[in-house]
Amino acid sequence: MQSQSKVVDYLLEANEFNWEIAPGKIVKAWGFNQQLPGPTIKARKGETVSIKVKNNLQEPTIIHWHGIRLPAAMDGTDSVQKPIEPGEEFEYRFVVPDAGTFWYHSHYNETVQVEKGMYGAIVVEDETDPVLDDEKVIMIDDMKLSAANEFTKPSWFIPRIVERHDGREGDTLLINGKENPTLEIHGGQMERWRFINSSSARYFLLHFEGRQFKIIGTDGGLLEAPIIASEALITPGERLDIVVGPFEEGETFALESLGYNRMTFLKAKRQTFATVKVKEPKPSVAFVPDNLRRIEQLAPQDTPVSRKVVLSVGPSLKDGMNFLVNGKMHVNDKSVVVGETQVWEVSNSSMMDHPFHLHGFFFQVIEENGKAPAYLAWKDTYNLKPRTKIKIAWMPDNRPGTWMYHCHILEHHAAGMMANFDVIDGSKPYEEKPATHMHHHH
Repeated sequence: MQSQSKVVDYLLEANEFNWEIAPGKIVKAWGFNQQLPGPTIKARKGETVSIKVKNNLQEPTIIHWHGIRLPAAMDGTDSVQKPIEPGEEFEYRFVVPDAGTFWYHSHYNETVQVEKGMYGAIVVEDETDPVLDDEKVIMIDDMKLSAANEFTKPSWFIPRIVERHDGREGDTLLINGKENPTLEIHGGQMERWRFINSSSARYFLLHFEGRQFKIIGTDGGLLEAPIIASEALITPGERLDIVVGPFEEGETFALESLGYNRMTFLKAKRQTFATVKVKEPKPSVAFVPDNLRRIEQLAPQDTPVSRKVVLSVGPSLKDGMNFLVNGKMHVNDKSVVVGETQVWEVSNSSMMDHPFHLHGFFFQVIEENGKAPAYLAWKDTYNLKPRTKIKIAWMPDNRPGTWMYHCHILEHHAAGMMANFDVIDGSKPYEEKPATHMHHHH
């Protein structure tokens, strides 16, 4: 008889509450358990998590478990679940099959709910993880606030178009729900810092005033080998696990984002998000091996493409522009069959960057603009620069149901750059859905 895996229980209550992001600076946040970010959900690989979500907001919500390979019915989108109405609760229950850094966020009226704080981290551990002295979860966000610290909506046509085009970026820069916090690390020690970009639209080019760090993991867990870097791009929805240190006692430096030009109206600038302070030294037990794990390549680079996905921007009289998948808004794409390797060509024909996110499955980028990538990684979110074409390989395993992919700039998703598709088991008759579907997010 198979032993039942351990069940880890959580209760998340969605509320509106006052949140102090800096001394005396209070916003009316929406979030979980009166904290921003919500509680970090922790489990070990292979365990079952049961998360009861109680909705105390004045509007419906749905929670998506970003990066978790779970059953379709638990994915938390309005294609697979009736929204949780005010006063109602819903239990999400699934096994966490992969170790790594994941996150949860609202997938209903996201441009409002995620902006106000409806998100939190998920950390799944495994005994094969490298040993470090400590670790931190670092959730990157920003808020667009008025002088009275209230969430604003653009009032007239031009700012509305700019926000639809660029996505919503604000001047209130947050790390774990706080403005310019101090992060402390002991001298001589090495820590694993798990970065999650939970912002609506902000591209974050990680930098520690030139100090080097080791990248050890991305969306789908550990890489094959650590990569030494002094900067790294983390786009909305993406995760990056790095090893920092050892540093000298007394060092102080900025955790900053360098300017990254994603071809928006607003120009990106270098900005400080937090301060790192190095405390008194402590002995270290950290060991980061040269080989972290094996990643088998799913398909050779020259594998024929089974599907083309084109992300583009088209004109709209009412809204200035629409965001399109294969020339349409909010698309139903063709189904895929369980067990048939998928090789998709995803191209960005627009003049701005888009982070492409696939729900429920990891993919490998096997080619970008004709070239093999520098290293193999399991991804669920990947940035496409303007006029860029990637080939991704992924395997629809036995989790039939309705899934989606979309641009993770939340305003672009809401403005049409998303598609649903079904994973089917292939042995039963199946009727394809009409190509466009009614969008009922709002």
